[in-house]
Amino acid sequence: MNRNPDLVRLMQYAGGYKVLTYLSWVLSAVSAVIALLPFVCIWLIIRDVLAFEYGMISTYGTYAVCLAILAMLIYIAALMCSHVAAFRVAANMRKSMLSHVVTLPIGVDGRIGSGKLRKIINESSAATETYLAHQLPDRAAAVATPVALIVMLLWFDWRLGLLSLLPVALGFIIMMRMTGDRMQERMKQYQDALADMSNQAVEYVRGIPVVKTFGQTIYSFSLFKNSIDRYEKWVIAYTKELMKPMIVYTGAINSSFAFIVAGAFLLASGDITPGLILNVLFYVIITPVISITLTKIMFKSEEAMIVHDALMRVDTIMNEKPQNDAHNDLSPADSSVSLEHVTFSYDGMKDAVHDVSLDIPAGSLVAFVGPSGGGKTTLASIIARFFDPQNGIVRIGGLDIRDISKERLMAYVSFVFQDSHLIKGTIRDNVKLAKPDASDEEVLDALRTAECMDIIEKLPDGIDTVLGTGGIYLSGGETQRIAIARTILKNSPVIILDEATAFADPDNEVKVQKAFSSLFSGRTVIMIAHRLSTIVNADCIYVLSDGEVMESGTFEELVRRGGLFSNMWNDYRRSVEWKVSKEAM
Repeated sequence: MNRNPDLVRLMQYAGGYKVLTYLSWVLSAVSAVIALLPFVCIWLIIRDVLAFEYGMISTYGTYAVCLAILAMLIYIAALMCSHVAAFRVAANMRKSMLSHVVTLPIGVDGRIGSGKLRKIINESSAATETYLAHQLPDRAAAVATPVALIVMLLWFDWRLGLLSLLPVALGFIIMMRMTGDRMQERMKQYQDALADMSNQAVEYVRGIPVVKTFGQTIYSFSLFKNSIDRYEKWVIAYTKELMKPMIVYTGAINSSFAFIVAGAFLLASGDITPGLILNVLFYVIITPVISITLTKIMFKSEEAMIVHDALMRVDTIMNEKPQNDAHNDLSPADSSVSLEHVTFSYDGMKDAVHDVSLDIPAGSLVAFVGPSGGGKTTLASIIARFFDPQNGIVRIGGLDIRDISKERLMAYVSFVFQDSHLIKGTIRDNVKLAKPDASDEEVLDALRTAECMDIIEKLPDGIDTVLGTGGIYLSGGETQRIAIARTILKNSPVIILDEATAFADPDNEVKVQKAFSSLFSGRTVIMIAHRLSTIVNADCIYVLSDGEVMESGTFEELVRRGGLFSNMWNDYRRSVEWKVSKEAM
């Protein structure tokens, strides 16, 4: 078992507790062997009954009960050892993954997805608990049981023992063929088919409103139906493929009784002795234990596949390269930002940002605009060092951001996301995330500057109101204003806004814009905007498409140039005019 590469990896997380894992195997094997000894007592009882000697029957019965209890206690001790070790492995796996996640670029969380990340950390580590706590000790018992049984079968009557093992050997060969590499590949195909059907089902459920609106049926979702059809064909073909081997296997492991009886008649040659009857009865009673053990081994192989899959998912996190942190006291000279031939790719195949160079003077307001997927958010994320570019250099205040410690860089750069999130806590707690030692007055000043006082006044406990409790939730625009208050309190020289007004209604947008006017004062601001009216007064507008800067200049310069931005502006104006005319009607 210790040659299993997956098990070797798990033991690396066990530390000193790996001894308990090995001890659990030994105790489980010992328990399995002792559990067979009551059968010897049964043989002795049958022997005395056939000989009409009843004096020791109660003694043998007592021995059988005591041995069964002893086997159970040893097995409990084995499980206690395996559970302690399994919990330690799971805990260390979670710690290792979380410690590694802390070293990763911030953008990795968004790329993998926080839900998927949480699922891998929690469920993948939990998948190993059952394997280590139950499956491995039981597998040790499953190995020890047949070995001990073979010794017992050959000891009492080697001829009947060999006969009883013939169908078991046949069943074992069939089992190995069914649970080999081919089965593992089939299991992967099954999981892929199931995942495909599940994904298509989610898309179908999300599209139900559309289906109802247009009076369509499930067949409008051909991808979903096709995935169901593929799954059905795969399952039926797989079931038919395993039907014959499974019939032969089941018949073989349950045919020991027929082999033993037939063999007994052949061995007796017409002379049936009490000793032969005794051994036949004993073999009929004990041989089913082997078939049960083999069946357990076959079904336990699935757990090993689950653990292998869990470790593969863990690797998706652990294989992410950590972000090196600079350990120095260097500080940027000012809030200027420059990029020199920056190139970045998420998958190593297509560049999300390609050979971008630009200079943003300290205290200026610049905007990134362009078609969706053009690289705006990626470029802003690189400036905040959510990712490190594969090529090129990003500088803030003349310093390569890789030479600035993470703490200092995070204090120097603020990022207001398109969909800002608040933690479950008070308004005060959420705002003070930017500056844990801030006073209440500083928090209130930040909230006033961010135009948040109308929010505070309507809450039952003001800034001490716990969000998410008692049905108290904020709208998207209100959440964004709280996030801006947090940024104001942080007071960082460089601010990046990623569609910060996207979820704001007209009233909230006016207040958010007022908050921005205070936030922008004396700072370098980088805005990502689809609503072009918000960046008319920008000092410079960079137009990105396919990861490259296609144009740059002031609003007036770009409009006069008649290029990509000019077309975008004309389309934007037509859309606004269309909305106004429709509303006027």
